Amino acid sequence: MEELRFIAGALMVGLGAIGGAIGVGVAYSKYLEGIARQPELQGYLLGQFFIGMALIDALPIISLAFGLIFLFT
Repeated sequence: MEELRFIAGALMVGLGAIGGAIGVGVAYSKYLEGIARQPELQGYLLGQFFIGMALIDALPIISLAFGLIFLFT
């Protein structure tokens, strides 16, 4: 039963990191696509991009915290 806890913690950390990396890549590509289509909206899109990045980066941090709790408790 102890081994399953380690596997669960590793999956939480690993899949959270993969999901965050994919989310960041997609968000940045859409940001660049938006600037390419309408360059005059760059200031507005940059603000929206940073808000989205903060929300996207919350997932790996939360999964890391839960994974570490699973590993060390």
